[in-house]
Amino acid sequence: MPREPLEAIVLVGGQGTRLRPLTLSAPKPLLPTAGVPFLAHLLAQAASFGVTHVVLATCYKADMFAAVLGDGSAYGLSLDFVQETVPLDTAGGIRNAASSLRGTGSGDPVVVLNSDILSGHDLGAQVDLHIKTDAAATLHLVEVTDPSRFGVVPTDASGRVTAFLEKTPDPVTNRINAGCYVFRRSVIDQIPAGRRVSVERETFPGLIESGELVMGYHEAAYWLDVGTPQTFVQGSCDLVLGRLPAPALDLLLGRLPAPAGLSRERSALRLEGASVAADAAVSGGTVVGAGATVAAGATVSGSVLFDGATVGEGAVVRDSILGRGAVVAPGAVLDEAVIGDGAFIGSGNELARGIRVWPDVRIEPTSVRFSSDV
Repeated sequence: MPREPLEAIVLVGGQGTRLRPLTLSAPKPLLPTAGVPFLAHLLAQAASFGVTHVVLATCYKADMFAAVLGDGSAYGLSLDFVQETVPLDTAGGIRNAASSLRGTGSGDPVVVLNSDILSGHDLGAQVDLHIKTDAAATLHLVEVTDPSRFGVVPTDASGRVTAFLEKTPDPVTNRINAGCYVFRRSVIDQIPAGRRVSVERETFPGLIESGELVMGYHEAAYWLDVGTPQTFVQGSCDLVLGRLPAPALDLLLGRLPAPAGLSRERSALRLEGASVAADAAVSGGTVVGAGATVAAGATVSGSVLFDGATVGEGAVVRDSILGRGAVVAPGAVLDEAVIGDGAFIGSGNELARGIRVWPDVRIEPTSVRFSSDV
């Protein structure tokens, strides 16, 4: 039998401090990723698994979400927006947003998505497991090489979660909380309203301690926390290179006129109005934003150029992000750099090793070098 239509809550209230200076002008979920706002990938992916209605739990720069995303119809679902007047943390944000859910059944499954995560896992299978086991909550779990940076989630042989240990230095398992949950609606309604509540430190441990059934859904599909500049670039490039399902990108490509879109080798994405010189090398999943320019002899690989950015003649940009209207002058070299909106990087500069340049800053020619040659 087909499932009833699904509803979801997406947590988008954070300030995105790990991605500054890019998030000074826009919230992280709206930063352009493979040609569309990052959140568009989550929404289109959720819709592909039968989610029909999403409530966004907003706080930081809340008014920008509706202006960018509209009513959600472009992604195959409907959107509502709930703003927190003060930050309520993860569980508090879920509880606050639940007032805009349309379902009324206490047993209804509600999907909750963390907007830091890019995942190719089978959400439908996770929901099916939740329903089959009649769980209070079902957590998506993935295995990582360094679980100490995440909430680790041990399970028994049946998949039942036995503990939830948030960022412990001596993890008991390499399976971690992957940031996608399915809750029974009645469980959300029991979260205290109007105050900060952490789903990781209070809700999940409390459910386990009280004997409620919390299930783990483990899958080895593509998964990435895009909260840092390095992983943000990686996620955008992976989407362009086809390393995970990207229904939002497919929608975008259907709207782009030639010569925009992906190159024949699917190695780069040009948005409408982008200009790339014939002898420029653009590769590695790079996105050249609308109205952006890559001049003759330039090399751009594995990078994200926001709308209106400029890369001058002979410049080199690797594994970097250029904000809106940022300018890299001829001959400059960027390697793992983050350049804020409207910043200017003069010729002869060599910026590397995660350096961040704030918006509208001007770096004069040959001012910063990471090597002795000029």
